Amino acid sequence: MRTGVFQESYGELIALVRHPTQARWTVALVVAALVAPLLLSNHLTALVNGILIVAVGAVGLNLLIGTTGLISFGQAGFLAVGAYTTAILAADYGMPLWLCLPAAGLAAATFGLLVGIPSLRLKGLYLAITTLAFSIIITHLILTAEDFTHGSSGISTPKPALFGLELGSDRAFYYLVLAVLTLAVLGSANLKRSRIGRALLAIREQDIAARAMGVPVARYKLYAFVVSSFYAGVAGALMAYNIRFVNVDSFSMIISIEAVSIIIVGGLGSTAGAVIGSFLIIGLAELLNLAFGAMGGTVATGSVLELKSLIYGLTIVLFLRFEPDGLMGIYRELKNRWINWPFRY
Repeated sequence: MRTGVFQESYGELIALVRHPTQARWTVALVVAALVAPLLLSNHLTALVNGILIVAVGAVGLNLLIGTTGLISFGQAGFLAVGAYTTAILAADYGMPLWLCLPAAGLAAATFGLLVGIPSLRLKGLYLAITTLAFSIIITHLILTAEDFTHGSSGISTPKPALFGLELGSDRAFYYLVLAVLTLAVLGSANLKRSRIGRALLAIREQDIAARAMGVPVARYKLYAFVVSSFYAGVAGALMAYNIRFVNVDSFSMIISIEAVSIIIVGGLGSTAGAVIGSFLIIGLAELLNLAFGAMGGTVATGSVLELKSLIYGLTIVLFLRFEPDGLMGIYRELKNRWINWPFRY
């Protein structure tokens, strides 16, 4: 029976995989992810594509809220910036996908920097309101700059293609999204175990103490805003290619609520929790859609949206009350019980 994991060097301490069991599970997960679209139907593959795109943005938001402790409700705005940047560059200027993705991330990161600068002295509710106002401003800018953004008419995005290979089918697009999510997870995990990641954790725990220890708090807060916004911009770009039509109605406030729900349910500060939470929250939304569809259309569309918001809010409250560490907290508790059985009461 394995009773613990002990590190004997600094390299072992910061390793992404610290035990052979973790390596075996990682390999199994990679294999399952690669063969999944071959076993799933077209509808389920399209659903998984949407979940993986949401997970990319959730991983970035987790760096801001879960790791740095800065509350943000501006995810919908950053997604809109990334999606519209990609749609404009691809549809109006014919730029390829491999250029549109980083361009969307950089555009969203620029807006993240602009939002982060006036937010350096804000915390808690005041910061949340500021980021919420940013989403409203972005929507207003999209509607008013009609000559550039096509306004309320929206933009149709061409089929995604990478180096001459068309990714029009859901199965082909799945592997692109999976590759981007893998890079996003690896980037987040490596950032958190670096000097910058430890500084972000210090700011989350107590920014005054971190400043007293020599951590440039303002710089690292801006860094967290920029990196999180970059992730959201890339997710918005993938979203534009996935839905093939970009309109301001696709970036409502419910998206920001879903994003915060995901990282709370998955586990604040956990990269794996952000991915798992994406599957739970988006899967829950799909189950609700199936349930309402089974009712034969007896529930109005407005009532559906209100009920979804109610369920999201209730899910957050229940997790904060009974399991504040989220799904990853439940996993760690079950793992400890298994490792220490039968000596743990």
